[in-house]
Amino acid sequence: MQDFKINIDDNVYIPAEDSYLLADNLEIKQGQSVLEIGTGSGIVAMYASRLTDNITVTDINFDACELARKNFEDNGIENIEILFGNLFEPVKNRKFDVILFNTPYLPTEEDEVLDDTINYAFDGGLNGRKVINLFLNEVGNHLNDNGIVQIIQSSLSGNEETLEKLDQLGFVSEIAAKEHFFFEDITLINAYKI
Repeated sequence: MQDFKINIDDNVYIPAEDSYLLADNLEIKQGQSVLEIGTGSGIVAMYASRLTDNITVTDINFDACELARKNFEDNGIENIEILFGNLFEPVKNRKFDVILFNTPYLPTEEDEVLDDTINYAFDGGLNGRKVINLFLNEVGNHLNDNGIVQIIQSSLSGNEETLEKLDQLGFVSEIAAKEHFFFEDITLINAYKI
């Protein structure tokens, strides 16, 4: 499965099952513009780079931006724009055909919050939806008509709530793939802007 050279950093999310659930199910056509929010190590964007040449990634964790840059360089990938910042802030007024996000979906109590940048990778707030809701509220403004949003979240953070919210926002959405782990399902939701 793993055919990229991946450097890792203690301050950046290490690619795991959720990363590959997204990477294995990308719905990207050649020529489409792609935005990945929260690129982390850059692994999903590297798979995306095999499908299109127009990719932008963002991350709120500066260490992740630097690690992704190194991973892209080490794998000879030059067609990915890296922007530092939270969610859509770095791409104001821009729209894309495909938006990808492996969300920080874990319900996180105050005493579980880490005082480190790695916290951004998993901390979904008390109900796991803190970042998901912020993302959903904005995603339509950055997606071209007939575009697709592909997001990873957990059954612990309310799949039905996400599907309902997307429906309210005018998307046609579905659970496209999922994997069961211990006490949760990791879910890929595809949402189409019709």
